[in-house]
Amino acid sequence: MDMKSQNNKISPKKKIDSFSIITICIAMLVTCFISIAVGSIIVGGAPCFIDNLKSEEVRFAFRLSFFTASISTILVMLLALPTAYALTRTAMPFKGLLGIIIELTLSLPYLLLGLSLLIIFSSPAGKVLKEMGFKVVFSPLGIVMAHILVNLPYGIRLIRTAFESTDRRLEYIASTLGASSWRTFLTILLPICKNSLISTFLLVWSRALGEFGATLMLVGITRMKTETLPGSIYLSITTGNNSTAMATAMLMLLISVCTLFISHLLNRPAYKQERQVH
Repeated sequence: MDMKSQNNKISPKKKIDSFSIITICIAMLVTCFISIAVGSIIVGGAPCFIDNLKSEEVRFAFRLSFFTASISTILVMLLALPTAYALTRTAMPFKGLLGIIIELTLSLPYLLLGLSLLIIFSSPAGKVLKEMGFKVVFSPLGIVMAHILVNLPYGIRLIRTAFESTDRRLEYIASTLGASSWRTFLTILLPICKNSLISTFLLVWSRALGEFGATLMLVGITRMKTETLPGSIYLSITTGNNSTAMATAMLMLLISVCTLFISHLLNRPAYKQERQVH
C-alpha cells in the first residue's frame, strides 16, 4: 500500500458544517488582517528600498544586528542544549520548578528584562566587570547580553519540545550496549533532532535580529554605535525620515520571510517529504 492510500485511510473525509464555516471565516479574517499589516510595509518600503540600502547608517545597523544576533544565538544554543537535556533526560531535582523559573521570562515585558540587566551591570559587581574590560551598559556587548536573556528561555522550550517528541528506544538500546550518555547524546539524539535544532537556531536568530525593548533599556540607541535594525527604524521615525524606516522594515521583513521559509521546510512532516521524492 502506497503512502497516499495510507493517508486516505487514516484521515477521514472532513465535512463542511456551520462550525467549520465559522472557523474558516475567522481564519480568513485573521489572514487578511496580517496580510494588510505586512502589505503596508511592502508598499511603503519597496519604492525606496534599494536607495536606502546604500545608506551607510542602514548598512552599519545591519552589520551590527547580524553580528550580535549571530553571537548571541550561538551562545543561546550552547546553553540551551545541555539545559534541555537536563530537563528531559536526567533525574535533576525540582525539574518542574526550574522549568517554570526558566520560562518565566517568556511572559515578562522585554523592557523589564532590559531593566534587570541594567540593574545588574550598574551594581558594584557590574562596575568591577567594567573595569576588567567587560563593559555591557551602552555598548554592543550589552546587545548580546540582552539577546541572550530574551531568547534563552525560548530556545530551551523549542529544544526541549524536540527532545520530548523523540522515540527514546534507540537511546535505551545504546545505553544497554554500553554507550555513555555523552555518546548517546552526540550520535543518536542530536542527529534525530537535527532539523529541529537548525530550525531553532534560525528562529532564535531571527528573534534576536528584531529584539528592541531589552536592548533599548540596556544600551540605548546611539547612531553608528549601538544602532541595530529595530533601533534604526525607531530613530528614523522619531526624526521624520519615514522612507529609511520603511526600507529598514522591508529588509527585516525579507530576512524574517527567508528564515521562516527555511524553518518550515525543515519541519515538514516526513510523509510530505516522501511524497515529493516519489
